[in-house]
Amino acid sequence: MFDLFILMMERVGLIILLAFLLVNVPYFKKVLLSRNKWSSKVQLMLIFGVFAIISNFTGIEITENQIVPSNILTNLAANASIANTRTLVIGVAGLVGGPVVGGGVGLIAGLHRFIQGGGASLFYVPSSLLVGLLSGWLGRRLTQQQTFPAAVPAVLVGALMETIQMSFVLFFSGSLAEGVSLLRLIALPMILLNSIGTFIFMSILTTTLNQEEQAKAVQTHDVLALAAQTLPYFREGLKEGPSQKVAAIIQHYTKVSAISITDTHRILAHVGAGSDHHIPEIEVITELSKRVLRTGEMTIAHSKSEIGCSHPDCPLAAAIVIPLFAHQRIVGTLKMYFTQQSQLTHVEEQLAEGLGTIFSSQIALGEAEQQSQLLKDAEIKSLQAQVNPHFFFNAINTISALMRKNSEQARKLLLQLSTYFRGNLQGARQTQIPLSQELQQVAAYLSLEQARFPDRYQVNFEVAPTAVEVPVPPYAVQILVENTIKHAFGSRKEDNQVDVVITKDAEQLKITVTDNGQGIAPERLVLLGKQAVSSERGTGTALENLEKRLRNLYGSQAVLKAENRSDGGARFTLSFPVRSEQDARIDRG
Repeated sequence: MFDLFILMMERVGLIILLAFLLVNVPYFKKVLLSRNKWSSKVQLMLIFGVFAIISNFTGIEITENQIVPSNILTNLAANASIANTRTLVIGVAGLVGGPVVGGGVGLIAGLHRFIQGGGASLFYVPSSLLVGLLSGWLGRRLTQQQTFPAAVPAVLVGALMETIQMSFVLFFSGSLAEGVSLLRLIALPMILLNSIGTFIFMSILTTTLNQEEQAKAVQTHDVLALAAQTLPYFREGLKEGPSQKVAAIIQHYTKVSAISITDTHRILAHVGAGSDHHIPEIEVITELSKRVLRTGEMTIAHSKSEIGCSHPDCPLAAAIVIPLFAHQRIVGTLKMYFTQQSQLTHVEEQLAEGLGTIFSSQIALGEAEQQSQLLKDAEIKSLQAQVNPHFFFNAINTISALMRKNSEQARKLLLQLSTYFRGNLQGARQTQIPLSQELQQVAAYLSLEQARFPDRYQVNFEVAPTAVEVPVPPYAVQILVENTIKHAFGSRKEDNQVDVVITKDAEQLKITVTDNGQGIAPERLVLLGKQAVSSERGTGTALENLEKRLRNLYGSQAVLKAENRSDGGARFTLSFPVRSEQDARIDRG
């Protein structure tokens, strides 16, 4: 029995070879991972079937309970038996491929064993078929939560399959006494070693595939981290400063010898080997890059001559050059350089192609955002231009009337009107202005209004000194003050108080305009700032326009609120983040 045990261990090596082929040869691995397809099932039947036949040929012949030395078993005597790994092959075929593959391999192996040993071996056909179908069924039950059955439960399946085979041998290989005598010799080695073989096979399979999945997860994490870190820079477009940072990030994650980024005519960044002569701001110097810019196709160079750098001491020995596209036009290149040709592998080629696609999308996204920003700015300026034009006509009429009565006051009002016009022109060109400039605009407006209605309104200002230079949208204060003066008091000609309070904390600017007027009708209150609200004294769009500008500039962080006071009158509150115009644009993007 010990001699048989040693000989069987040699045969188990065939199964280890089969596992190695399935997980390391790309073709077999592809078939294995797509095993649910019928084409893959057929191929797996043929692969495992070949190994089952090899197992029959390389089995250990046993005659009259004695091991018969032999090499290839092509024909067996009627009273001869074989100790082999056929059941092991059938069992793992079922575990891996399911009942169809297991049953098919069992049928192939059983038929070959019958042909090999003659009529007395016919029972191997149904026994092998049963082993294949049962192991396939058990394999399916064990793979409900995993890609393949785990090695430990697979050991039990292997032992069970060999036990079933031994049962057929006991009852169909001659008399019962002969069967018992044969099993005493072969049962323990075959059950034990075929179980161990099943464990080794499934361990190799699951461990290798799990390690590969872990490696893919790490690579995916790195690629996603790389994409996340480069996105803010590529959104700015292909420029020298951002490209230099992007090149450093890419080299950090890819570990290549050098990274270079160009636009269509010059080097924007070069990090790593060769940076002494591949200098930003000079024209593209390699023929390889020029060819990629011309053809728009990824190109690989395996030698210095193919790179085409004219510098005699250039250390770069291989390269991958990927074109970068934006909206179907080539805008530049990404170059991955290697100082040794052996560093350029198929993995690097696939990585470079994937990065080229990601970065092209990021550049296109940046251009789209820039276009979107231009459209938003145009919309903001269009809304700013919609400030009530009737004010200008009323002011001109007031000044015209004053010229006959009080020319000095008329002159001052003309200066105020000039200030007002200048503020409107600046507001049409800018999306934000300093609060101090906005308050000058409001002062000009109030001077012209007070000239029309002397002593009708008392407007009080309380402005925090720290808020004076905070950027605000043009007309942010003026619209609130103008809306209050036009609508809060009706025909009342005295005791019309307006309080403007502007405060600032670390993150928010808050503008509050309060009046002691007649309040706002509830049905109109819920509409203010959300849609145009018609009135006898205006178009009803001023607050709606203001709210739109705030939404375009600050998104949901800006709040425009209108409410009635408990002691009479109304209060308008406007708050938005304290930031520069550039910061606001980044947030909107």
